[in-house]
Amino acid sequence: MRYVILAGLLFVALSPFVATATESGVESDQPNVLFIFTDDQRFDTVGALGNPDIHTPNLDRLVETGFIFRNAYCFGGNGGAVCIFSRNMAMSGRNFFRFHDAQGRNSNYAEPELPTFPKSMSAAGYETYYAEKSGAANLRDIRLQFDYHTDIHMVNNLRTGYAARTTIDGAIEYLDETRDDSKPFFMYLGLPCPHDPRWSAQEFRDMYDQSALPLPPNYLPLHPFDNGEMTVRDESLEVWPRTEDAIRRHLFDYYSLITCMDADIGRLLDRLDQLELTQDTIIVFSSDQGLAMGSHGLMGKQNIYEDTMKVPLIFSGPGIPRGETDALTYLHDIYPTICDMVGADMPEGVDGLSLDGIIEGKASGVRDTIFLAYRDFQRSIRDERWKLIRYPQINRTQLFDLVADPRETNDLASDPTYAPQIERLMDLLAAEQKLHGDLLPLTSENPSSGQFDAPAPRRTAYPAGGLAPGAP
Repeated sequence: MRYVILAGLLFVALSPFVATATESGVESDQPNVLFIFTDDQRFDTVGALGNPDIHTPNLDRLVETGFIFRNAYCFGGNGGAVCIFSRNMAMSGRNFFRFHDAQGRNSNYAEPELPTFPKSMSAAGYETYYAEKSGAANLRDIRLQFDYHTDIHMVNNLRTGYAARTTIDGAIEYLDETRDDSKPFFMYLGLPCPHDPRWSAQEFRDMYDQSALPLPPNYLPLHPFDNGEMTVRDESLEVWPRTEDAIRRHLFDYYSLITCMDADIGRLLDRLDQLELTQDTIIVFSSDQGLAMGSHGLMGKQNIYEDTMKVPLIFSGPGIPRGETDALTYLHDIYPTICDMVGADMPEGVDGLSLDGIIEGKASGVRDTIFLAYRDFQRSIRDERWKLIRYPQINRTQLFDLVADPRETNDLASDPTYAPQIERLMDLLAAEQKLHGDLLPLTSENPSSGQFDAPAPRRTAYPAGGLAPGAP
């Protein structure tokens, strides 16, 4: 039996097929892999994952047969465009502290000469296909390692009202006309939505009543202190303070665009059915990172709260058990997981770990902690229950009990009762920094005050609500 993986959502089909090796060493009966990777999609924006206010019937159908990772995280980023770092981590299996250019300096991009997802899949006998929003900007070198690679201008497609359509049309055309039927395929689709400018066709906007949309449970008008990135471009998508009406307007655009995207994903799933490929396909669905959207008084992805770093991750396909896990996982675990599933050589020197044992029910997890980082401004460590966030430039710490307070609304750091817990987690954070190659001191000798004085004007190139320039 063969399998397909869809980017953005990870759907894994485990079935009792027996793969036989050919003279070239390539397994002859391998699953296809479709990996669908969306842009800026929070973990709580799929109906079947617990959001009754959003319409995602096609993602729901994957969830209903799939295996769900409830604690899947983007590792973070070393710049405001977190998507660049996230995509390079997913394609390399390494965290961004490992990225260096030819002169040994820190880089936004993973080194293409080291192990990469497309190289591993090609070596295992796969034909590889890549379509990515602003592809050269996101995966400058690695995209060239795919047999087929298409770079799609993100904003132009967002302005059409059907942001994912060009990408999905190209994928269907490849399945219908281009692919080599003698090989399994590995297809990576980096969809441009629900990133702003958020414009979807009226048919999807008509599905929502803007005034009735509930606010995020951790909505605030203003973040209580300066986290280091309070006026970055994403944060300037809305004026300060963020009003309830403004956040509902953003959510209306955001949800409408996700529903629009979902409809085109459904077209691809239907085509797999029509071509009788679904039964041979592993599907992976996830997103590069989430988005604040009013949570904690923030708008963008330049923070390491749960709403921003946690994403949906679903494996589905023939033989995959319907289930879920709270195991702590990273997006860069996907690459070694797929290698494990399809019999490709496991990459060496990567930070990601295979999740296959969790899906098969042989393991409860692969790590005890998650370490998160954003530029020099924010660091975090979480275990099964506790999450600590450290702001080294202002010497400030937050502590959250994620079991009692999953939306991080009750900061316990000032309560002396929790001083031993903070000390333990700070030690653990320092150890994780060393493990991941992070040299940032956690305490500043000359800290900033942490006070935030909100600017009056909106400074983004796009108006509030994220309408594309010139959109109808």
